Amino acid sequence: MLIQVLAAVVLLLFVIGVVVEARRFANAVLLGVFLMLMALAHGPGLLVLHRGLDDTGLASPVLEILAVLLVCCLLIGNGVRMARKEGSRPANLLALAAGLGLLSLLLLTVVTFATGLRSLTAAVVIAALLTSYFAFLFVCFTVYGYAYSRPAVPSGLDYIVVLGSGLIGGDRVPPLLASRLDRAHALLETELARGGLPVLIMSGGQGPDETVPEAHAMADYLAARGIPAENLLREAESATTEENLRNSKALMDERGSGYRCAVVTNDFHAFRAAFTARPGRAVDRRRLTAGGVGRRACAFHGVNRMGLSDRWRRKRAEVASPQGTGRVA
Repeated sequence: MLIQVLAAVVLLLFVIGVVVEARRFANAVLLGVFLMLMALAHGPGLLVLHRGLDDTGLASPVLEILAVLLVCCLLIGNGVRMARKEGSRPANLLALAAGLGLLSLLLLTVVTFATGLRSLTAAVVIAALLTSYFAFLFVCFTVYGYAYSRPAVPSGLDYIVVLGSGLIGGDRVPPLLASRLDRAHALLETELARGGLPVLIMSGGQGPDETVPEAHAMADYLAARGIPAENLLREAESATTEENLRNSKALMDERGSGYRCAVVTNDFHAFRAAFTARPGRAVDRRRLTAGGVGRRACAFHGVNRMGLSDRWRRKRAEVASPQGTGRVA
C-alpha cells in the first residue's frame, strides 16, 4: 500500500512538472521513478512469472548471459553500421562504445566468479551500479523523449528551419540530415497547398572535416529537388545548438516580427533540443518561439544520437518550444 501511495505522489509531481515546464529533465526522472515504483508494487506477480520461467528453463543463467550477449552484438552492429553510414565522428560511435563496454562488464563478471578474486568483485559491483544508474537515466530520457515528441505538426508557418548534423566526405548530406531535409520539403509542400509561402532556413556552419558549410550542402540538396533559391536562406556560421537557434532567429528578425516558424529535427532528440531552449537558457532569453517538427530516422541513429552534448556533436538539429509552451512535435 505504501508503494502505491508513493507512486501516486510521484505521478502527481510528474503531472505538475509537465504542466509548469515540460522541458525539464526532472520530469523524465519522475516518470522513470513512477514506473519503477509500479514495478515494485507488482513485485509478487513478477516473482511468480520469474519462477514460472525458471521451471521452463527460460530464465536460466545461461540464457540470461546469452541475452546480454545478444544486446552487445546488436549495439556493436548498430555502431558499425552507423559509422559506415554517417562517418566515424565520436557521436556516431556511441552505440559501438556502449556495446563494447557492456561486453567488457560481462567478461569481467565471468572472470570474477571464475577466479573468486575479491578485488575484482568490488570492481564488478561498482561497474554494475554505475551501469544501472546511467541505464536508468537513459531509459527515462528515451521514454519521456518519445512521449514529448508526439504533438501535432504546426501550421500557418512563415519559416521552416532545418539544423545541420554534419556532412560525410566533406560535402555530402548523410542519411540522417537527408531525412530532415526531406521532412522540411514535405512540410513546405503542405504549407503551399494551404496557401502559405514559408521560407526555409538552412542552419549549419563548417566543421574542421568539411569542405563546405553544412548550410550550403543542405541548400544545394533541396535546390536539386526543385525548391527555388528565393525560398532558401543559408545560416552558415553556427557551431553549437544555441548558435543554430540564435542565428536563425536573427535572420528571421531581420525580415520582420510576428512570424511563426518550425524547426525540423529527428524524433529521438526532440526533447533534448527543447531542453536546450528551456527558460533560463540564452536562446530562451532571446525569446525564440517556434514549433518543432520531428522526423523519424533510420533505426541505427537513435542509440547514437540520444542526448549527446555539444562537445561531442559539433552540430545538433534541435527544436525551440512552440509559442513558449515547451511542446515539440
